[in-house]
Amino acid sequence: MTDSIGGTDAEEGSGRVVSGRYRLLGLLGRGGMGIVWRARDEVLAREVAVKEVRAPAGLDGAEVGRMYRRLEREAWAAARVSHRGVVTVYDVVTEEGRPWIVMELVRGLSLAEVLEAEGPLTPQRAAHLGEQVLSALRSAHEAGVLHRDVKPANVLLANDGRVVLSDFGIARLEGSSALTMTGEVVGSPEFLAPERALGREPGPASDLWSLGVLLYAAVEGVSPFRQDTPLSTLRAVVDEELPPPRRAGPLAPVLEGLLRKDPDDRLPAAEAARMLRIIGAGGTVRDAGGPVSEPQSPTAVAGAAGAGATPPLPMPVPAPVSGTAPLPGPGAAGTAPAAGPGGSGGSGGSGRAGAVLTAGIVALLLAVGILVWLLFKDGWGAAGKGSGGHAGGAATSASASASASAGQSGGQAPSSASASASPSPSASAPAAPHVTVAVHAVRADYRGSCPPAASRAPAFTGTVQVDRGPAALEYRWATRSGVANSGTGWQSVTFEADGPASRELEHTALTYYPAATFEDAVRLEVRGAAQAVSAWVEYSVTCEKETPTGGASSPGASGSPAATVSPPPAAEPAP
Repeated sequence: MTDSIGGTDAEEGSGRVVSGRYRLLGLLGRGGMGIVWRARDEVLAREVAVKEVRAPAGLDGAEVGRMYRRLEREAWAAARVSHRGVVTVYDVVTEEGRPWIVMELVRGLSLAEVLEAEGPLTPQRAAHLGEQVLSALRSAHEAGVLHRDVKPANVLLANDGRVVLSDFGIARLEGSSALTMTGEVVGSPEFLAPERALGREPGPASDLWSLGVLLYAAVEGVSPFRQDTPLSTLRAVVDEELPPPRRAGPLAPVLEGLLRKDPDDRLPAAEAARMLRIIGAGGTVRDAGGPVSEPQSPTAVAGAAGAGATPPLPMPVPAPVSGTAPLPGPGAAGTAPAAGPGGSGGSGGSGRAGAVLTAGIVALLLAVGILVWLLFKDGWGAAGKGSGGHAGGAATSASASASASAGQSGGQAPSSASASASPSPSASAPAAPHVTVAVHAVRADYRGSCPPAASRAPAFTGTVQVDRGPAALEYRWATRSGVANSGTGWQSVTFEADGPASRELEHTALTYYPAATFEDAVRLEVRGAAQAVSAWVEYSVTCEKETPTGGASSPGASGSPAATVSPPPAAEPAP
């Protein structure tokens, strides 16, 4: 077989067995770097995708060898990333001096195919897809892998509901030597970050730029910097301002944050994930770190769909909880936006109330200061006459006056004033105990009907350990999204001086997307005599929806969101 990728050659390849194990069944696709085959693993009796790497014509032997080594990086890089949103690499074999990469066969459409067939996406749907692509990128970055070619053609909308990032063929491991050839532009020019177009060292922020271009193209229907030639496109990437998005709606702050020319000014991955998660759930964000509005209610979304509007992806349905509602975590979608002129709860009313409260506190502290001065003045005079009892009475009177003033003003300030008025000397407090917190997943993933039963839903066990007692601490379960219910707020846990030095705490995650996949992460936070937090532990809840044909359906499989999004009554959040 020659290095040609013509149709006749591809047809002749069908039926061939590679490495004595992988039988080629048919052509899946082709590109400048070779052919992707649908194949059958004769040993494990399963279908796989096999990428046959082929060198372009015109390269000498040294360049071909270098290119093959670089393309083998695809397997090396992708194999280091363990994430449901990254194509799994099973094997790498060498046949006829060329690498053949054996991968998971993902059935579905690419985002590029969906955009070509259906046109631009709604901002909510684009945010939902972008959040899952970003989750895969963050997992790769944590493993030290840069993708370097994030674009719609490399994002697969699988039939099982996953959004999968593929083609790590030009990926690079951070800290490793570059294998790119001299003068070669690696990646698609219109998705290339400015620092890479200028020949500078790429980093995780370079992949975030490419994600921003992908999201822009998904909602606007056109790439922001595409020109007639690759060279003019690269010049636009470096020098041209971002064309203002017209269809992005609530997604505009994310696009503007990701598409900043300076990688140091670019929106951080964690903040971008928070904003995309809120927008994908039907909420809005003002800017990076700014206030957000509540997501749309399931009833409102269903009503919009019934009125003929294009229905967005479903919002997450929190699990019912009892007791006090949990405190919102970082990035929670519960902060109300400032009201406009004449509205209630706006920033103007809050500012006037804050000014009045501040003035009251200042006046109260001045009064306390005068009382303390009078206290010591009378005490000195009484001490000169030998009447220490009178000084004690003055102290009691001054303390009572300060307490009375504090009781009349109310709020937090009186407590501070009272503490300032009557300081009590005490011995040095003992050093705080050292606290360690760890969380492991009992069940990290759920797939089935929703709402999930507590016995099958993602569950976690947290361990809080102190080096010595006694210690009184508070703990809570927090979610990275701030959307999902994380528990019942802060709760107490105590350690006796002669008791056990560790406690085990349990948590079950019941939040879900109807007829879709909800992904989040949970951690355990501890405060009190000492503070500590565990690492984030990721989990997912996939709700399968039966179709009239009896098969599983996913909003990402065909690029269309679910028709109805109202959750079952049992899953409504508790008042």
